[in-house]
Amino acid sequence: MEKLKKIVILFGGFSEEKEISLISGKEIEKSLKELGYITKMIDHSISKNYSELIENIIDFEPFIVFNALHGAEGEDGRIQALLDLHKIPYTGSGFRASAILMDKFLSSEIVKSMDIPVPDKLLIKDDLLIEKIICSCSFPLVIKPNDSGSSMGISIVNNESEVENAVQEARKFSKDILLEEYIFGRELTVTILNQKALPVVEIITNSGWYDYINKYTKGKTIYQTPAKLSDKETKQIQQYALEIFNNFGCKSYGRIDFRYDSEKFYFLEVNTLPGMTPLSLTPMAAKEAEIDFKELLEIIIQSSLEN
Repeated sequence: MEKLKKIVILFGGFSEEKEISLISGKEIEKSLKELGYITKMIDHSISKNYSELIENIIDFEPFIVFNALHGAEGEDGRIQALLDLHKIPYTGSGFRASAILMDKFLSSEIVKSMDIPVPDKLLIKDDLLIEKIICSCSFPLVIKPNDSGSSMGISIVNNESEVENAVQEARKFSKDILLEEYIFGRELTVTILNQKALPVVEIITNSGWYDYINKYTKGKTIYQTPAKLSDKETKQIQQYALEIFNNFGCKSYGRIDFRYDSEKFYFLEVNTLPGMTPLSLTPMAAKEAEIDFKELLEIIIQSSLEN
């Protein structure tokens, strides 16, 4: 087999985002096969340990690993550091950017230092302290895990009676809890692909907010691409996204989420491994830029190798 045509797709794993990772992995595999690549699917959850995982990758002799391992396992820098140690190329950002951006509070503080608006937030480790602080907060309030994705463990609370359940839900996914100011307005996201900002996508739910169900259930959410923004507004949010992407040393591709209250764009978080499912935002933005899914994968692979 020609080594330069062989790709490992790393997916699955143990995180709360496993189901999304499985879908992404299968979509990627299907398209890469159609492009003529020889693929090997490796579900991290099947490996007994990291040594076995690396052995399975090395035995196949791929020219690159396509990382579709969503969630903490694939996005917090551990897998990236492991692959770096064994000099195995992989798609997406490196271990440093991945590790920092998995920490929502830390990354938000860094973005704030860049003079880009962020919602006010507090990082709390003590449940008793949460109860005391809540008394001085205004509602609605976002309570969420400090290091989770796919809207897992997030609650929007409207009064003190909802706080206890929200904290318990967030604790299922992280020992560190964020209390965050709720920004009224529009939900927008910008994908950066090979140092270029793709068209802005606006997320409009039919009811409620963009939780796990609305995110991954067809028909629950409307996606406006490109978002109805003025040229000035579009340029501003795309500039913010590119500045954030570069400041953290992200590579190849990523997605930056914002809230917009008609006056300011507030940074929420960076997704260093955006989903590749039929309902995922990065493929939508790419399509609007006249980049089909196969071409998107090719760009991710080539730009990752160059970086």
